[in-house]
Amino acid sequence: MKPGFLSSIVGDHPVDALSGLDLLATAVILLDRERRVTYANPAAENLFELSRRQLVGHPIEEIFADAGNLTAAIGKSIETGASYTEQELELTPSGKPKLHLNCTVSPVEADAAVLLLECRHIDQQLKIAREERLQEQQQANRELIRSLAHEIKNPLGGIRGAAQLLERELDRAALTEYTQVIIGEADRLQSLVNRLLTPHRLPTYRRTNIHQILVHVKGLVQAEFPQVAIGTDFDASLPEFEADSEQLTQVVLNIARNAAQALAATADARIWFRTRVARYVTLAKKRHRLALALTVEDNGPGVPEAIRDRVFYPLVSGREGGTGLGLTLAQTFVAQHNGTIGFESAPGRTVFTILLPLEFDRNGA
Repeated sequence: MKPGFLSSIVGDHPVDALSGLDLLATAVILLDRERRVTYANPAAENLFELSRRQLVGHPIEEIFADAGNLTAAIGKSIETGASYTEQELELTPSGKPKLHLNCTVSPVEADAAVLLLECRHIDQQLKIAREERLQEQQQANRELIRSLAHEIKNPLGGIRGAAQLLERELDRAALTEYTQVIIGEADRLQSLVNRLLTPHRLPTYRRTNIHQILVHVKGLVQAEFPQVAIGTDFDASLPEFEADSEQLTQVVLNIARNAAQALAATADARIWFRTRVARYVTLAKKRHRLALALTVEDNGPGVPEAIRDRVFYPLVSGREGGTGLGLTLAQTFVAQHNGTIGFESAPGRTVFTILLPLEFDRNGA
């Protein structure tokens, strides 16, 4: 979006534009002549972690403790009568963490408002660009792995069949141990190949209750890892939505099982399932009014630093004996639901976050 583009829209159509600003991913604030906030869109509420009530009516210097550079940018915009962009601006909302932003100030005429502020989180921009690059690379990797799996599948059947025929011709039991090794390893590779090809089944969408899925997964994981406590924090206001419950069960199970395995040597091992409603989020380059935010958190050692950039790649695992397919499958299933999956990790706290649209035409364009 070009700096100053919003100001031209607001100036021409003040009433219609304000309702349209609610749908933008860019944080937008309008100021009056006293530099008091007259309007803040939902993206601004999310960015600054302040409600509209905490923003509207308050001067910008009161909202941000370190507003000096922003005030200077406002002054330059007023002085020139044109848009002015301040790069790499640091702002600290009242009682909140410091933010690194690009902020454009533009003169407007919209009722009492005379200035429009467009703020974009630099870290978020970098994160989006990085996620797009990773998704492209991961898609290429998945296609390569799928092609290799198809090429491996047929020779495996021939190897297994030849081993079975050879076994029938052997008259010493000791020798059949070798054919059993061949058959067993062929079966193991066949299972791996099947798992590599599994994600290409298209989802079957039905009305789904995410909390039923989480309760089911909780039972499965606790049965396998009784030493791990699993807590839940559910938003009861979340509606049912169109999804493939089998695939979402596999997504959460893969993440939770990875967490439980990583917690093997952790005292007071815990996993938390949380759900929330996320508003006005962009998923798969589309803006959605409502989305499901699902997090799986654990207090384990964290994802190894060496594989953090590749954790969703096929065959990448931080655990000895792991296949490295669990998170690859999870990402594929989430992408098929037009959602996103990401994580933050540090020793003592790892959080995987899944965002899925709640209102989406699964059959539409």
